[in-house]
Amino acid sequence: MESAIHELAAGYALDALDAGEREAFEEHLAGCEQCRAEVASFQEVGAALALATAGPEPRPELRERILAAATAEPQNVVPLVSSRRRLLVPALSAVAAAAAVAAIALGAWASSLSGDLDDARSALDAEQRASAVLGDPGAREVALAAGQGRLVVGDSGSAVLVLDGLDPAGSGRTYVAWVVEDGAARSAGLFDADADRTIVPVELPVNEGAVVAVTVEKAGGVDQPTSTPIVASNPL
Repeated sequence: MESAIHELAAGYALDALDAGEREAFEEHLAGCEQCRAEVASFQEVGAALALATAGPEPRPELRERILAAATAEPQNVVPLVSSRRRLLVPALSAVAAAAAVAAIALGAWASSLSGDLDDARSALDAEQRASAVLGDPGAREVALAAGQGRLVVGDSGSAVLVLDGLDPAGSGRTYVAWVVEDGAARSAGLFDADADRTIVPVELPVNEGAVVAVTVEKAGGVDQPTSTPIVASNPL
């Protein structure tokens, strides 16, 4: 009986016991530190599950990964003498499985949220760098030899491309900015356009004699340009 009543902790935490079981367990709970700890743990999982369902919608591939992992896990059922415990143990196993799935989902949601925050910080940092260059009274404007817009270069070599009328790169494609100096091209950032005005912070210093160019490449970028530049500045 002592072992069986310990197994009621999950059902108690989830309010899944009948009146008799609840009364018996509460009497036991008053003197059992182990059960109090288990109840608190199950209640924390329940709260985490509620938080996960209130957060951003998980990405579609998350459901497929969880289902694949669940179906791959062998199911072990241990037969017990008591018919009541025969019913209870699978139910508690389901609770434990649900708690594990909740933990996986919460971890994936937190990871996704962290990625979103990182993206937001990167975008804010890019905006601040662009604003610093465009607001620099000592910055120079360099005309474009190809494309519409201008290149603005600050005293420190920080630069911003201001491009007009550039269409979005399209599915599976991205724009890549390059700093070309002494015949060598180095990637200076990936970006997309909004067909009106696009502000592009150049992620490398632009030195005297350098050219800033833009090519269309596959998503994720490349080490070296693979197409003719659609935007190119005059040499600085």
